[in-house]
Amino acid sequence: MSTDKVQSNNTGDSSKNLTLFGFFTITASMVMAVYEYPTFATSGFSLVFFLLFGGLFWFIPVALCAAEMATVDGWQTGGLFSWVSNTVGERWGFAAIFFQWFQITVGFITMLYFVVGALSYVFDWPALNTNPLLKFAAVIIIFWLLTFSQLGGTKYTARIAMSGFIFGILIPAAILVVLALAYVAGGNHLDIQFTSKTFFPDFTKVNSLVILVSFILSYMGVEASASHVNEMKNPGRDYPLAMFMLVIVAIVLSTIGGLSVASVVPLSELNLSSGINQTFAILITHYGKGLMWIVRIIAAAIGFGAMAEISSWVVGPSRAIYATAQKGLLPPIFKKVNKHGVPVPLVMFQGIIVTIWAAVLTLGGGGSNLSFLTAMSLTVVLYLISYMLLFVGYFILIFKHKDLKRTYHVPGGIGVKCLVAGVGLIVSILSFVISFFPPSGINSTGEYETILTVSFVVALFIPFIIYEFRNKFNHAGIDPTRITTKNAPDGHFFIHPKGRGEFHITPHENDIMNQDDVTPTAPKDDSKNK
Repeated sequence: MSTDKVQSNNTGDSSKNLTLFGFFTITASMVMAVYEYPTFATSGFSLVFFLLFGGLFWFIPVALCAAEMATVDGWQTGGLFSWVSNTVGERWGFAAIFFQWFQITVGFITMLYFVVGALSYVFDWPALNTNPLLKFAAVIIIFWLLTFSQLGGTKYTARIAMSGFIFGILIPAAILVVLALAYVAGGNHLDIQFTSKTFFPDFTKVNSLVILVSFILSYMGVEASASHVNEMKNPGRDYPLAMFMLVIVAIVLSTIGGLSVASVVPLSELNLSSGINQTFAILITHYGKGLMWIVRIIAAAIGFGAMAEISSWVVGPSRAIYATAQKGLLPPIFKKVNKHGVPVPLVMFQGIIVTIWAAVLTLGGGGSNLSFLTAMSLTVVLYLISYMLLFVGYFILIFKHKDLKRTYHVPGGIGVKCLVAGVGLIVSILSFVISFFPPSGINSTGEYETILTVSFVVALFIPFIIYEFRNKFNHAGIDPTRITTKNAPDGHFFIHPKGRGEFHITPHENDIMNQDDVTPTAPKDDSKNK
């Protein structure tokens, strides 16, 4: 987001220039990804049920509640941290934004698994995706190379991310749909049954319901677009319309993509991190074994798309935590940025955490699918804590702060608001609980439950321990929404469209550093004189 645009948002009606279609495209890029299709495919025809359930009873409630909170006067910046802090309290606001950031350190692992799966096809090296040691080495090398590539600033990150989104997600998805339809039209064998009985999952078995977490994960992040409601010309009409349009489009595309994988790749042979490449291999070599080179080209494009996304996430999501550092909730070292505006200490710390997760999940998980599912579930349970706090905060808003002025209201009055938030909270709790059960179809002798539970319990206490030490940190008193430097490009904390969190960035005369400085000039700290 450019500096000029952010400034104009505070000037009045001239900022109301975001159309329905413009908002739709922003949000659509947050909830659509090709690499989720193999996980969807594991539920067979039931994936349609899960997509409908997650879209209507979780995605819509999150989108509507987040939009109302984002348009409250004074809450337009700060995202989840601001919403929860102003309702539940700063301690919980910090926990919410911490988990929103911390989940991406786990989410990196599933994305990196996807990259490794693509590279194993490009180089015809299956062991790269099946041997735990090789896989761990590949994950670490790729991640740190991408991390160091971002320390020079994110001037070109937006272009790279958009190129990756087009060539690594949209085009491969379109090719997949065309090939799948041609395969079905040719009367070929399908490894899936389309019946009313297979549409519904087995509700008597919790293990068969655990796959719901992957569908919830695919919808996560929509709250990041909520702040853009303030820029819409007619938010009361256009925002709900955009959300329902998005649910329909996401369900249709994800259904076609997931069913394409499920139809041609037997479940017993499906690899979650390279299932898309398996599908392309079957669909393309169906017309001739000599066409495998096309599969490798598509795999390379998909891998590039995932790496472009990872690159933009390296710095992007950390800006939310950077803002809390500016408020004095983290040690002073995390306030430092280099001459390109990148918070190097924070990014390095993030990298160390990702490395630890990679070791635990890849080497401790053993099997490829087990590691992938464990990483995915851990991402979900951490992020769901933030969403539960969001819904609790929303209830406090509508009952205790009903008089606060906001641009958007969930339509239908207090009764509908309670119903919407209540359904979202219940589904969040349900998804959280079932995440700790091992999914059906994987061979686990306790690794899944142990790694997931221990990792979650450890992560759960971290933000509260950090918050207890906040008074020992240096309170610089910097406005967290004013984070720019002289030599950094506008909006240098660029966040990928699917990235998590939302902080508007505006320039401030005090946030200027010299040409040769590696950190911005620190404002005067009066706390020592008190």
